[in-house]
Amino acid sequence: MSAGSGGPRPDAGVAVVTGAGSGLGRAIARRLLEHGYRVALLGRRADALAETAEPAAPGAALQLPTDVTDEAAVARAFEAVVEAFGRIDLLVNNAGTFGPAGEADEIAVQAWRDVIDVNLTGTFLCCREAFRMMRDQVPQGGRIINNGSISAHVPRPGQIAYATSKHAVTGLTKSLALDGRRHHIVCGQIDIGNATTDMTAGIAQGGRQADGSVRPEPTFDPSHVADLVLSMAQLPLDVSVPALTILATDMPYLGRG
Repeated sequence: MSAGSGGPRPDAGVAVVTGAGSGLGRAIARRLLEHGYRVALLGRRADALAETAEPAAPGAALQLPTDVTDEAAVARAFEAVVEAFGRIDLLVNNAGTFGPAGEADEIAVQAWRDVIDVNLTGTFLCCREAFRMMRDQVPQGGRIINNGSISAHVPRPGQIAYATSKHAVTGLTKSLALDGRRHHIVCGQIDIGNATTDMTAGIAQGGRQADGSVRPEPTFDPSHVADLVLSMAQLPLDVSVPALTILATDMPYLGRG
């Protein structure tokens, strides 16, 4: 897929967006729909997916309530996408959770596992299905974009499970990028810092800092993330963006700690 003139196209390709019921996932899915993509919306809540799909043209949005940690449910969802749309050109792995806050000995093992299940295993399960379908479809190939987060670079205090999961997503992204080369499957990562969503509402009010203080942090509109995802998606498959970082300019990232 190459970049077009900037306006909507009759069919820009088929995309799957996880965590599509709210926040960044909703912004990304709607931007892709605006630009002619047929989009499969994956998320836990059917009502939230329906709300995301409201502005879409008839037949352009496929709503698939799915728990990304459930291997069988993920497989069924991807099969439904191919059945409805014929192929998959783009996967945006956006589903994620912050999980519990605290130092290592304060985190319950099950809470740790819950974060890893969503942020890492859920991403892997979706990548696994998309990779197989992109490899086997004709014409072959596609693009996978994983949401890594600023915490894939540097942790926040008291977020050991989240930071570990996002560092691991970087390894997953790099491995997929390498293994996908001979199949025309391109994998990259977008690391996002403080986009304005329900997940970052607390940070805007006051985020815990490395020096022990609690201070509000700036946020930015999720539409800018959606614009970048669209730009990556529209590149031809012989062009790769291995990693891209977007953040609120004044957030404590450079020099954190």
